[in-house]
Amino acid sequence: MEKLPLRITVNGQPYELYVKPKTLLVEVIRDHLGLTGTKRGCNSGACGACTVLVNGVSVKSCSVLALQVDGAEILTVEGLAQGEKLHPLQRAFLDEGAYQCGFCTPGMLMSAKALLDENPKPTKEEIREGIHGNLCRCTGYNSIVRAIAAVAEGKYEEGK
Repeated sequence: MEKLPLRITVNGQPYELYVKPKTLLVEVIRDHLGLTGTKRGCNSGACGACTVLVNGVSVKSCSVLALQVDGAEILTVEGLAQGEKLHPLQRAFLDEGAYQCGFCTPGMLMSAKALLDENPKPTKEEIREGIHGNLCRCTGYNSIVRAIAAVAEGKYEEGK
């Protein structure tokens, strides 16, 4: 099968790759770029472990062909931190115990970022709706909602 060019920017870094037409975005992120924070869970778009932002929109990368995002700006969980400095959502997840096994955490963080970018002051109900497509089998969601709410309330501002 012939490979086609794919030009994407991931976490601010431009890439030009050649991929087969049926290559999934999650495969490009993990296998071609080595960014393994994005997890493969269900491979059907149901669990949210593979969630990334494509042009600022939360997307399940296991359900998108890589060539569909040609020219796009992609943000993965590795792009949240600034060097060693964690993003406010990452700090809040740590402080509020919003992770256990950590498998869902990258996708949950990306969905939370998309939510807060769109709605900086969501209610707890809006937070629950914003992470609706992300499954967590460990935490029961209360600590996740609490962490996202803490960031929305300004308890974890950038630079603090």
